[in-house]
Amino acid sequence: MQPLKVCALTEDNLGKIKVGVSRCLLGDAVRYDGGHKRDRYLTDVLAKYFDWVPVCPEVEVGMGIPRESIRLVGDLTQPRLVGNKSGQDWTERMRAYAKIRLDKLAQEDLCGFLFKSDSPSSGAFRVKVYNVQGQAAGTGSGAFAGAFMQRFPLVPVEEEGRLHDLGLRENFIERVFSYARLQGLAKNISRRAVVEFHTRQKLLIMSHSTKHYQMLGKLVAEVKKQKPQEFMQTYTALFLEALALKATPAKHTNVLQHILGFLKNELTSEEKQDIVRVIEDFRKELLPLVVPLTLLQHYARTLQIQYLCRQYYLYPHPKELMLRNHA
Repeated sequence: MQPLKVCALTEDNLGKIKVGVSRCLLGDAVRYDGGHKRDRYLTDVLAKYFDWVPVCPEVEVGMGIPRESIRLVGDLTQPRLVGNKSGQDWTERMRAYAKIRLDKLAQEDLCGFLFKSDSPSSGAFRVKVYNVQGQAAGTGSGAFAGAFMQRFPLVPVEEEGRLHDLGLRENFIERVFSYARLQGLAKNISRRAVVEFHTRQKLLIMSHSTKHYQMLGKLVAEVKKQKPQEFMQTYTALFLEALALKATPAKHTNVLQHILGFLKNELTSEEKQDIVRVIEDFRKELLPLVVPLTLLQHYARTLQIQYLCRQYYLYPHPKELMLRNHA
Protein backbone atom coordinates (compact mmCIF):
# COMPACT_ATOMS: atom_id res chain seq x y z
CA MET A 1 0.00 0.00 0.00
CA GLN A 2 1.42 3.38 -1.03
CA PRO A 3 1.71 6.01 1.72
CA LEU A 4 -0.24 9.24 1.47
CA LYS A 5 1.76 11.93 -0.28
CA VAL A 6 1.04 14.90 1.96
CA CYS A 7 -1.24 15.75 4.84
CA ALA A 8 -0.20 19.31 5.42
CA LEU A 9 -1.06 22.95 4.87
CA THR A 10 1.60 23.29 2.18
CA GLU A 11 -0.81 21.59 -0.23
CA ASP A 12 -2.76 24.84 -0.39
CA ASN A 13 0.01 26.78 -2.10
CA LEU A 14 -1.47 29.93 -0.62
CA GLY A 15 1.82 31.80 -0.69
CA LYS A 16 1.96 34.97 1.39
CA ILE A 17 -1.51 36.15 2.39
CA LYS A 18 -2.36 39.83 2.05
CA VAL A 19 -3.33 41.37 5.39
CA GLY A 20 -3.86 45.04 6.15
CA VAL A 21 -2.00 46.53 9.11
CA SER A 22 -1.68 49.83 10.94
CA ARG A 23 1.60 51.18 9.62
CA CYS A 24 3.07 52.13 13.00
CA LEU A 25 3.01 48.44 14.03
CA LEU A 26 5.62 47.69 11.37
CA GLY A 27 8.04 50.17 12.94
CA ASP A 28 7.34 53.20 10.73
CA ALA A 29 7.62 56.47 12.65
CA VAL A 30 4.16 57.79 11.77
CA ARG A 31 2.59 58.33 15.21
CA TYR A 32 1.43 61.71 16.39
CA ASP A 33 4.61 62.09 18.49
CA GLY A 34 6.90 61.02 15.66
CA GLY A 35 7.40 57.56 17.12
CA HIS A 36 6.21 54.06 16.25
CA LYS A 37 4.75 50.99 17.93
CA ARG A 38 6.68 48.21 16.25
CA ASP A 39 5.34 44.78 17.15
CA ARG A 40 8.05 42.17 16.65
CA TYR A 41 5.59 39.30 16.46
CA LEU A 42 4.19 40.95 13.35
CA THR A 43 7.50 41.93 11.77
CA ASP A 44 9.61 38.91 12.76
CA VAL A 45 7.08 36.04 12.80
CA LEU A 46 3.87 36.75 10.92
CA ALA A 47 5.73 38.57 8.13
CA LYS A 48 6.95 35.14 6.97
CA TYR A 49 3.36 34.24 6.10
CA PHE A 50 1.55 37.58 5.65
CA ASP A 51 2.16 40.17 2.96
CA TRP A 52 1.46 43.30 4.98
CA VAL A 53 -0.50 46.16 3.36
CA PRO A 54 0.30 49.14 5.62
CA VAL A 55 -2.16 51.97 6.24
CA CYS A 56 -1.88 55.09 8.41
CA PRO A 57 -5.11 57.05 7.98
CA GLU A 58 -3.98 60.01 10.07
CA VAL A 59 -0.89 60.63 7.93
CA GLU A 60 -2.66 59.82 4.68
CA VAL A 61 -5.49 62.25 5.46
CA GLY A 62 -2.88 65.02 5.86
CA MET A 63 -2.37 65.40 9.61
CA GLY A 64 1.44 65.40 9.36
CA ILE A 65 4.25 64.10 11.60
CA PRO A 66 4.47 65.07 14.41
CA ARG A 67 0.92 66.30 14.96
CA GLU A 68 -1.68 67.17 17.52
CA SER A 69 -3.22 64.10 19.10
CA ILE A 70 -6.88 63.47 18.31
CA ARG A 71 -9.83 61.77 19.98
CA LEU A 72 -13.43 60.72 19.39
CA VAL A 73 -16.02 63.13 20.80
CA GLY A 74 -19.81 63.23 21.00
CA ASP A 75 -22.45 60.69 19.96
CA LEU A 76 -21.30 57.15 20.76
CA THR A 77 -22.78 55.86 17.50
CA GLN A 78 -21.34 58.63 15.29
CA PRO A 79 -18.57 60.44 17.17
CA ARG A 80 -16.57 63.29 15.68
CA LEU A 81 -12.80 63.09 15.21
CA VAL A 82 -11.26 66.23 16.70
CA GLY A 83 -7.95 67.62 17.88
CA ASN A 84 -7.36 67.29 21.60
CA LYS A 85 -6.34 70.93 22.15
CA SER A 86 -7.43 72.87 19.09
CA GLY A 87 -10.76 71.14 18.62
CA GLN A 88 -10.07 70.99 14.88
CA ASP A 89 -12.64 68.67 13.33
CA TRP A 90 -11.24 66.02 10.96
CA THR A 91 -14.44 64.00 10.66
CA GLU A 92 -15.54 64.87 7.12
CA ARG A 93 -12.02 64.73 5.72
CA MET A 94 -11.50 61.31 7.29
CA ARG A 95 -14.80 60.05 5.85
CA ALA A 96 -13.90 61.29 2.37
CA TYR A 97 -10.42 59.79 2.64
CA ALA A 98 -11.75 56.48 3.97
CA LYS A 99 -14.11 56.06 1.01
CA ILE A 100 -11.26 56.47 -1.47
CA ARG A 101 -8.79 54.36 0.53
CA LEU A 102 -11.29 51.54 1.03
CA ASP A 103 -11.99 51.48 -2.70
CA LYS A 104 -8.27 50.89 -3.24
CA LEU A 105 -8.09 48.25 -0.51
CA ALA A 106 -10.99 46.43 -2.19
CA GLN A 107 -8.58 45.71 -5.05
CA GLU A 108 -6.02 44.15 -2.70
CA ASP A 109 -8.08 41.03 -1.82
CA LEU A 110 -7.20 41.40 1.86
CA CYS A 111 -7.75 38.33 4.03
CA GLY A 112 -7.58 40.23 7.30
CA PHE A 113 -6.66 43.50 8.97
CA LEU A 114 -4.66 44.07 12.14
CA PHE A 115 -5.41 47.45 13.68
CA LYS A 116 -3.66 49.55 16.34
CA SER A 117 -5.51 49.29 19.64
CA ASP A 118 -6.90 52.43 21.33
CA SER A 119 -6.35 54.59 18.26
CA PRO A 120 -9.17 57.10 17.54
CA SER A 121 -8.65 56.44 13.85
CA SER A 122 -7.49 52.81 13.75
CA GLY A 123 -8.69 51.12 16.92
CA ALA A 124 -11.20 48.38 16.14
CA PHE A 125 -12.69 47.82 19.57
CA ARG A 126 -13.34 49.74 22.79
CA VAL A 127 -11.84 53.05 21.68
CA LYS A 128 -12.76 55.78 24.19
CA VAL A 129 -15.39 58.31 23.14
CA TYR A 130 -15.46 61.57 25.13
CA ASN A 131 -18.33 63.93 25.87
CA VAL A 132 -18.07 67.70 25.40
CA GLN A 133 -16.89 68.05 29.00
CA GLY A 134 -13.85 65.92 28.18
CA GLN A 135 -14.99 62.88 30.13
CA ALA A 136 -14.94 59.34 28.74
CA ALA A 137 -18.59 58.54 28.00
CA GLY A 138 -18.26 55.13 26.37
CA THR A 139 -16.41 53.25 23.67
CA GLY A 140 -16.62 52.63 19.95
CA SER A 141 -14.45 51.97 16.90
CA GLY A 142 -11.86 54.30 15.42
CA ALA A 143 -13.04 56.42 12.50
CA PHE A 144 -11.15 54.48 9.81
CA ALA A 145 -11.35 51.05 11.43
CA GLY A 146 -15.10 51.43 11.82
CA ALA A 147 -15.46 52.38 8.16
CA PHE A 148 -13.35 49.36 7.16
CA MET A 149 -15.45 46.92 9.17
CA GLN A 150 -18.65 48.39 7.77
CA ARG A 151 -17.36 48.11 4.20
CA PHE A 152 -15.82 44.63 4.65
CA PRO A 153 -17.89 42.96 7.41
CA LEU A 154 -16.61 39.45 6.63
CA VAL A 155 -12.88 40.20 6.59
CA PRO A 156 -11.24 38.99 9.85
CA VAL A 157 -10.20 41.95 12.03
CA GLU A 158 -8.13 42.11 15.20
CA GLU A 159 -5.94 44.48 17.22
CA GLU A 160 -2.28 43.92 18.01
CA GLY A 161 -2.84 44.30 21.76
CA ARG A 162 -5.37 41.48 21.81
CA LEU A 163 -2.88 39.13 20.15
CA HIS A 164 -1.17 38.77 23.53
CA ASP A 165 -4.14 36.56 24.40
CA LEU A 166 -2.98 33.28 22.83
CA GLY A 167 -6.54 32.12 22.21
CA LEU A 168 -7.41 35.31 20.31
CA ARG A 169 -4.12 35.11 18.43
CA GLU A 170 -4.78 31.58 17.26
CA ASN A 171 -8.37 32.39 16.34
CA PHE A 172 -7.42 35.44 14.25
CA ILE A 173 -4.68 33.64 12.33
CA GLU A 174 -6.93 30.62 11.78
CA ARG A 175 -9.62 32.90 10.35
CA VAL A 176 -7.12 34.65 8.06
CA PHE A 177 -5.91 31.38 6.55
CA SER A 178 -9.49 30.13 6.25
CA TYR A 179 -10.57 33.35 4.53
CA ALA A 180 -7.71 32.96 2.06
CA ARG A 181 -8.96 29.47 1.21
CA LEU A 182 -12.48 30.83 0.78
CA GLN A 183 -11.18 33.38 -1.71
CA GLY A 184 -9.59 30.57 -3.67
CA LEU A 185 -12.92 28.72 -3.75
CA ALA A 186 -14.81 31.85 -4.83
CA LYS A 187 -12.48 32.29 -7.83
CA ASN A 188 -12.99 28.71 -9.03
CA ILE A 189 -16.43 27.81 -7.75
CA SER A 190 -18.17 24.63 -8.87
CA ARG A 191 -20.38 22.11 -7.10
CA ARG A 192 -17.47 19.67 -6.91
CA ALA A 193 -15.13 22.35 -5.53
CA VAL A 194 -17.71 23.38 -2.93
CA VAL A 195 -18.19 19.81 -1.69
CA GLU A 196 -14.43 19.23 -1.58
CA PHE A 197 -13.82 22.48 0.29
CA HIS A 198 -16.57 21.88 2.84
CA THR A 199 -15.56 18.26 3.39
CA ARG A 200 -12.06 19.34 4.36
CA GLN A 201 -13.43 22.03 6.70
CA LYS A 202 -15.94 19.89 8.59
CA LEU A 203 -13.94 19.18 11.74
CA LEU A 204 -12.65 22.75 11.94
CA ILE A 205 -16.21 24.07 11.82
CA MET A 206 -17.30 21.50 14.40
CA SER A 207 -14.57 22.68 16.79
CA HIS A 208 -16.24 26.10 16.87
CA SER A 209 -19.96 25.39 16.52
CA THR A 210 -21.98 22.21 15.98
CA LYS A 211 -24.94 24.43 15.11
CA HIS A 212 -23.08 26.04 12.21
CA TYR A 213 -21.71 22.63 11.24
CA GLN A 214 -25.28 21.43 10.71
CA MET A 215 -26.41 24.63 8.97
CA LEU A 216 -23.48 24.62 6.55
CA GLY A 217 -23.98 20.93 5.82
CA LYS A 218 -27.58 21.58 4.78
CA LEU A 219 -26.50 24.56 2.68
CA VAL A 220 -23.88 22.53 0.79
CA ALA A 221 -26.38 19.72 0.22
CA GLU A 222 -28.54 22.18 -1.72
CA VAL A 223 -25.75 23.90 -3.62
CA LYS A 224 -27.26 22.89 -6.99
CA LYS A 225 -30.37 24.92 -6.24
CA GLN A 226 -28.50 28.21 -5.76
CA LYS A 227 -26.67 30.66 -7.96
CA PRO A 228 -22.89 30.42 -7.33
CA GLN A 229 -22.42 33.98 -6.07
CA GLU A 230 -25.47 33.83 -3.80
CA PHE A 231 -24.26 30.52 -2.40
CA MET A 232 -20.76 31.88 -1.72
CA GLN A 233 -22.14 34.93 0.04
CA THR A 234 -24.29 32.83 2.37
CA TYR A 235 -21.67 30.13 2.91
CA THR A 236 -18.89 32.62 3.61
CA ALA A 237 -20.97 34.54 6.15
CA LEU A 238 -21.98 31.37 8.04
CA PHE A 239 -18.51 29.85 7.85
CA LEU A 240 -16.76 32.93 9.24
CA GLU A 241 -19.48 33.41 11.83
CA ALA A 242 -18.72 29.90 13.04
CA LEU A 243 -14.96 30.44 13.22
CA ALA A 244 -15.43 33.66 15.18
CA LEU A 245 -16.96 31.61 18.00
CA LYS A 246 -14.52 30.43 20.66
CA ALA A 247 -13.18 26.89 20.26
CA THR A 248 -13.24 25.72 23.89
CA PRO A 249 -11.53 22.63 25.38
CA ALA A 250 -14.96 20.96 25.52
CA LYS A 251 -15.56 21.63 21.81
CA HIS A 252 -12.07 20.43 20.89
CA THR A 253 -12.59 17.31 23.00
CA ASN A 254 -15.74 16.52 21.02
CA VAL A 255 -13.78 16.76 17.76
CA LEU A 256 -10.85 14.73 19.09
CA GLN A 257 -13.23 11.95 20.13
CA HIS A 258 -14.86 12.16 16.71
CA ILE A 259 -11.44 11.66 15.09
CA LEU A 260 -10.78 8.69 17.37
CA GLY A 261 -13.97 7.15 16.03
CA PHE A 262 -12.37 6.94 12.58
CA LEU A 263 -9.36 5.12 14.04
CA LYS A 264 -10.72 2.83 16.72
CA ASN A 265 -11.25 -0.26 14.52
CA GLU A 266 -7.60 -0.09 13.46
CA LEU A 267 -6.07 0.38 16.89
CA THR A 268 -5.26 -2.03 19.68
CA SER A 269 -7.08 -1.70 22.98
CA GLU A 270 -3.94 -0.29 24.58
CA GLU A 271 -3.50 2.31 21.83
CA LYS A 272 -7.10 3.45 22.17
CA GLN A 273 -6.79 3.76 25.94
CA ASP A 274 -3.62 5.83 25.56
CA ILE A 275 -5.41 8.24 23.24
CA VAL A 276 -8.46 8.43 25.50
CA ARG A 277 -6.22 9.32 28.47
CA VAL A 278 -4.42 12.02 26.53
CA ILE A 279 -7.70 13.54 25.32
CA GLU A 280 -9.06 13.52 28.86
CA ASP A 281 -5.93 15.24 30.17
CA PHE A 282 -6.40 17.89 27.48
CA ARG A 283 -10.05 18.32 28.46
CA LYS A 284 -8.91 18.97 32.03
CA GLU A 285 -6.40 21.48 30.62
CA LEU A 286 -3.44 19.46 31.87
CA LEU A 287 -2.03 19.23 28.34
CA PRO A 288 -2.01 21.63 25.37
CA LEU A 289 -4.03 20.79 22.27
CA VAL A 290 -0.91 19.97 20.27
CA VAL A 291 -0.37 16.76 22.31
CA PRO A 292 -3.57 14.84 21.43
CA LEU A 293 -3.48 16.32 17.92
CA THR A 294 0.05 15.06 17.28
CA LEU A 295 -0.91 11.59 18.47
CA LEU A 296 -4.02 11.51 16.26
CA GLN A 297 -2.13 12.92 13.27
CA HIS A 298 0.41 10.14 13.66
CA TYR A 299 -2.22 7.41 13.53
CA ALA A 300 -4.14 9.11 10.71
CA ARG A 301 -1.00 9.13 8.56
CA THR A 302 0.20 5.67 9.61
CA LEU A 303 -3.20 4.10 8.97
CA GLN A 304 -3.72 6.19 5.84
CA ILE A 305 -7.11 7.55 6.81
CA GLN A 306 -7.33 9.98 3.93
CA TYR A 307 -10.46 11.76 5.16
CA LEU A 308 -8.64 12.74 8.35
CA CYS A 309 -5.38 13.62 6.65
CA ARG A 310 -7.21 16.13 4.49
CA GLN A 311 -8.97 17.84 7.37
CA TYR A 312 -7.88 21.44 7.87
CA TYR A 313 -8.59 21.01 11.57
CA LEU A 314 -5.32 19.09 11.82
CA TYR A 315 -3.39 21.73 9.88
CA PRO A 316 -5.29 25.08 9.95
CA HIS A 317 -2.09 27.15 9.85
CA PRO A 318 1.68 26.55 9.63
CA LYS A 319 2.92 24.37 12.47
CA GLU A 320 5.94 26.66 12.80
CA LEU A 321 3.67 29.25 14.40
CA MET A 322 3.10 26.80 17.28
CA LEU A 323 -0.33 28.29 17.94
CA ARG A 324 -1.72 25.14 19.47
CA ASN A 325 1.18 24.53 21.79
CA HIS A 326 -0.52 26.68 24.39
CA ALA A 327 -4.21 26.08 23.65
